[in-house]
Amino acid sequence: MQDNSRRMYELEYPAPEMKPKNGTTLVVALQGYADAGQAVDSSASHLLSSLENSPVAAFNNDELIDYRSRRPAVRISNHEVVGMDELTLGLYAMRDSAGNPFLLLAGPEPDMRWNAFTDAVIDLSERFNVSRTICLYSAPMTVPHTRPLLVTAHGTADEITRRHFRVNSNMTLPGSASLQLEYVLGSKGRSVAGFTAHVPHYIAASNYPEATLKLLRAVETAGSLSLPLGSLEQDSAKMMTLLREQVDDSGEIAAMVQSLEQSYDEEIESYREDNPEALLPGATEATDADALAEEFERFLASVDKPADPRDGEDDSSDISGDGEDPAPGPDDRDS
Repeated sequence: MQDNSRRMYELEYPAPEMKPKNGTTLVVALQGYADAGQAVDSSASHLLSSLENSPVAAFNNDELIDYRSRRPAVRISNHEVVGMDELTLGLYAMRDSAGNPFLLLAGPEPDMRWNAFTDAVIDLSERFNVSRTICLYSAPMTVPHTRPLLVTAHGTADEITRRHFRVNSNMTLPGSASLQLEYVLGSKGRSVAGFTAHVPHYIAASNYPEATLKLLRAVETAGSLSLPLGSLEQDSAKMMTLLREQVDDSGEIAAMVQSLEQSYDEEIESYREDNPEALLPGATEATDADALAEEFERFLASVDKPADPRDGEDDSSDISGDGEDPAPGPDDRDS
């Protein structure tokens, strides 16, 4: 007889339909690891508060969480315990601003049973037709807030990560449940990407909306999603104003920021020389020349296509506006 207390998660019923044409995107935003500026936690909170969503699966906290390492806040009023924060690790079915479905895995990072947790997430991914997984991180770095925030990418999904800034070197990092999930998915040949926001180290302990904004913009692009980011843009602008005022009031801080700016500019220029096609921070996505050429050829073909006699004299392919002259053919266009 199976011990129900050992179950990793419970599915909600009825389960939502998650069968988009190109597969489902899974966004992983786990609290507790590499979350400078609270960007990962804020990303999950923003998505859940601003988009239509419903729970898909709830994970068993008693199997995964060490309550002594992340004690939930308890509220006492008039010598009575009146409330206690819940730690919720769950999978949510989301709808973006255009109604496109995707999944969000959010909540505290598991303290225990990472292998079983990874197997459970992969099982859920297969159940809901996940075609790509995007994991979010945020790290304190020696970068200035006065330059565009850098988001680095890694993973097996080259079609997602190749245009982002990538660290082309070897490194060893402390593990996490999200990184283990990436590793196992990659070893199975799955499409997986990780995005890390580089937060100025002197702001890492504070809420930094700019990092949240840039992480979600990366998710938006990688997952072909439409996300409501207007409030984050406003919050980021307010934070930048406050930081600018603090720098102006302190010559010591201004000197430190200036030194960081110089190092940042040198690093970006060096990376640009080695990766001329990369989309660097502060730049906008350029239109692919080949795709533009193909689209233009399709347009010309539609213009050149002879009118169908069955369509009558008012054929919509007449673009002259007077209904007399046919659309110009290939030999009539200027060279």
